[in-house]
Amino acid sequence: MTRQRSPKKGETIEIRLPFATKTAFMARCRDDGRTVSEAVRGFIDSDLSQSLPAKARRLRGWSILAAATAGLALGAAAAPSLAETKPRSQAAFIQLDSNNDGVLSFDEFRRN
Repeated sequence: MTRQRSPKKGETIEIRLPFATKTAFMARCRDDGRTVSEAVRGFIDSDLSQSLPAKARRLRGWSILAAATAGLALGAAAAPSLAETKPRSQAAFIQLDSNNDGVLSFDEFRRN
């Protein structure tokens, strides 16, 4: 059985940080039991594995906003008709509940 080697890590990226940020990050990595390189590689791998590119994520956000706005508009248009339904429902129930016990039996329902 041959073991597959991980790709050689020969490339570097240089970034500029304030000294305090660098030392704080190095201390956090040490406390977590990992190297700075492992932490940075993990961040890069995580960023690359995201399913949608940044432009697509922005478009998805706008789509969600548009759908929410449309839903609110439809809800506002439907609200008056829903408000009118309740009193009619209550009146229909009162008419069906012939013995006025607040419970609609099958016989009461079947009679109407």
